[in-house]
Amino acid sequence: MASLHKENSTAKRIFGKVGAKNPSGRSDMPRSAGTSPHKPISLEPRCPECGSAKTWKDGLRQTSTGRQVQRYICRSCGHRFSFNGSGASKAHQRISSIILKSHEAITSKCQICAAQQKGAKNLAAAEIEKEKQAAGASTLDNVKAKLVEYVWWLQKEGYSQTTILGRSKLLKILLKRGANLYDPESVKATIAKQPWSEGRKANAVDAYASFLKMMGGKWDPPRYEGIRKIPFIPTEAEIDQLIAGCSKRLAAFLQLLKETGIRAGEAWNLKWNDVDMVAKTVRVTPEKGSNPRIFHISQKLAAMLEALPKIYGDRVFSAPNQPLDHHRDHFAQQRKRIAHKLENPRLLRITFHTLRHWKGTMEYHKTKDILHVMQLLGHKNIKNTLVYVQLAKELFKDQQEYISKVAKTETEACALIEAGFEYICDFNGAKIFRKPKY
Repeated sequence: MASLHKENSTAKRIFGKVGAKNPSGRSDMPRSAGTSPHKPISLEPRCPECGSAKTWKDGLRQTSTGRQVQRYICRSCGHRFSFNGSGASKAHQRISSIILKSHEAITSKCQICAAQQKGAKNLAAAEIEKEKQAAGASTLDNVKAKLVEYVWWLQKEGYSQTTILGRSKLLKILLKRGANLYDPESVKATIAKQPWSEGRKANAVDAYASFLKMMGGKWDPPRYEGIRKIPFIPTEAEIDQLIAGCSKRLAAFLQLLKETGIRAGEAWNLKWNDVDMVAKTVRVTPEKGSNPRIFHISQKLAAMLEALPKIYGDRVFSAPNQPLDHHRDHFAQQRKRIAHKLENPRLLRITFHTLRHWKGTMEYHKTKDILHVMQLLGHKNIKNTLVYVQLAKELFKDQQEYISKVAKTETEACALIEAGFEYICDFNGAKIFRKPKY
């Protein structure tokens, strides 16, 4: 009985489940003595080591009696074996011969064959690799848990949502590109290898510095400084074309940025209580520590805001937890469509912040008052506002206006030169001076 049980067990490994039907409807196992001998028997050889049906023919083997027996190779484990499926008696003989082989001999032979196969792995090496992968996965899970803790720490420290999203995103990118956040030197090397601008690298350094501060660690940060560039200033006609081609909500958003010059985040957080349709004013809750401001808006913008559906509760443009990046991506899609339609690639350079630069430049050109522009934009440092002086000079140098003065005496001429006036010519015995209006 024990011998019969072993034969059945081995047969299952070679041919599959006993009594199972193959696709042609014939039994895979030899039939009993009562079975009609006229029905052909179909035997699909399986690997005697792993039981896989993925076997290939591997030539013929010559026996001592002069017979040729088909050889097979298993594609799963690499084991080679011989099999002759010409009849039930041959199958039983094959099963019996496999049973007579010791388990040790089969295992050792299988390992030798597997080692000879291209791409096959040693079992011990595979186990070591699995352990390493498990250890790496455990460490990665630990770092990801620390990043979640880092986001919560930034919220407790009072950082804005935009800063939190930006810094956590940078750390995730560094982690994905091979940095070990527990090793500052590894983070330095990873940042140095990135094809980023100096400003983005400086942001990555700031993000990791705050992460180390949460962890209680210290490091010697690398020196990266953002390079300030002259911003792109579109024409007013191009801005109006872009606004006219956008959806209703996005058009109102862009018109608000154009008329007020506020930051995109300040406009994104605008509430209906901040909009006064009677007085045509908008109160802005500031970002980045600037002062609160109030702006007069045009009748056009007031009508655009009033036509918006009030589907976000007390907020004008978004739900409370909806990120600004989603709105920015939507704007990029519409901008691309409009630029293609109008065949004007300059429109692709317009961003939300471009409208803030445009407003600052136009306001200084109109007023020539740098302090007024600084207060309008909510800058904390006047150095950030001085860029609009340079922009206004370059954009409107052909429309430059001057102040002229006349000096009749030597004392008056010296005073005008000290005040920055430039000598132009003499007229009727007097000297004419001028200087630009800025």
